[in-house]
Amino acid sequence: MRWADLTRLGRELPEVEEDSWYGTPALKVRGKGFVRLKEDGKSVVFVLENVDEQEHLIEAQADIYYITDHYRGWPSVLARLARLRAPEARLRLERAWRRKAPRSLVARFDAGGATPAPRRRARPAGGSRTRAR
Repeated sequence: MRWADLTRLGRELPEVEEDSWYGTPALKVRGKGFVRLKEDGKSVVFVLENVDEQEHLIEAQADIYYITDHYRGWPSVLARLARLRAPEARLRLERAWRRKAPRSLVARFDAGGATPAPRRRARPAGGSRTRAR
């Protein structure tokens, strides 16, 4: 899998936007990041529910998931893009999206009422997000 593939899958979720987070390309829901490309371009960071989930994923699928000392104790996990397959990516994306999306949006999604946001042109990597006032 490549970042472009992961982005396409993530855009299937409601109100997902491409943006940057910590200076790297990311997916956000209503301004809150839930997955981002690591600086190496080979891994991504997924937001998780808790550290127990992190430990479980690493134990169960060490070929895909890992952490560095920087992420130890934080509810997130690194995933090797080359090892990530679409079904697993969709699961991780949705779980991370649910963690950051407003409850009302999650409820609408679960009820079948939320639809993906209209496609927007992706900003170049490293682009800044500006808001018109």
